[in-house]
Amino acid sequence: MSENRAAPTLVVGLGCQRGCPASTLRALLDQALEAHHIQLQAIKALASIDLKRDEPGLIELAAQLGLPMTYFSSEQLAGYHPQLSHHSEIAFERTGCYGVAESAALALAEQLAQAPARLLICRQKYAQATFALACAA
Repeated sequence: MSENRAAPTLVVGLGCQRGCPASTLRALLDQALEAHHIQLQAIKALASIDLKRDEPGLIELAAQLGLPMTYFSSEQLAGYHPQLSHHSEIAFERTGCYGVAESAALALAEQLAQAPARLLICRQKYAQATFALACAA
């Protein structure tokens, strides 16, 4: 067995409006994973933008799931602009990057796997939140 292929690194990126409850984020997460037949246990970590570092819903969701949450600056996320499926002018005006969920998922998947990442689930929007799933081998 010369080739030992590790499971791909799956990372969830989340964006949300201020005050978005953890229950909304969880509903979006569960819905997207179920639609794509991905087990919650396969998710390694959560990511968002550093502007949301003190967002109670994100903190609560990470605690509920027992997953680490990593935050990136808009400068760190801006480099993922070419890989995004959706470019939000509103997100750019508010955060300095065109898509928080997709960019954050890509950034963390690459950081954890030390390999290029791609979007497995493009941006999903639900109520006050956005979700994306990135994967790196």
